[in-house]
Amino acid sequence: MANVLKHLPELEGMELGYIQGILKDMNEEQAGLFSQVYRARRKDSQMILILTLIGFFGFAGLHRFILGQIGLGILYLLTVGLCFIGTIVDLVNYKSLAYEFNIKIAHETLSLMSISNDLKQENKNE
Repeated sequence: MANVLKHLPELEGMELGYIQGILKDMNEEQAGLFSQVYRARRKDSQMILILTLIGFFGFAGLHRFILGQIGLGILYLLTVGLCFIGTIVDLVNYKSLAYEFNIKIAHETLSLMSISNDLKQENKNE
């Protein structure tokens, strides 16, 4: 059982609990690999907060682009954050936006790891 705080000490709150559940069945090597990939791809909620605040100065939607929501990013950019209402809502919900993105990234990382493990097994069998 891998210690989540050893591999990803920057996690907090719900994300910490979720990732701890993922790492509980991994050995240290798998947890280390997962944490390297996950750390490189996850988004910090503070960065989302800063990018959302920039939306009040004419660059609305930057946080949506960073979160991979290109359509909403363009919509926010063209409508000045839906007349600032969408930007205000995102300002209130910035932590949940980051959490949802990071959970998606955790699942993608797990699937990448399982594909990698499957390929290793096939190479051993040949």
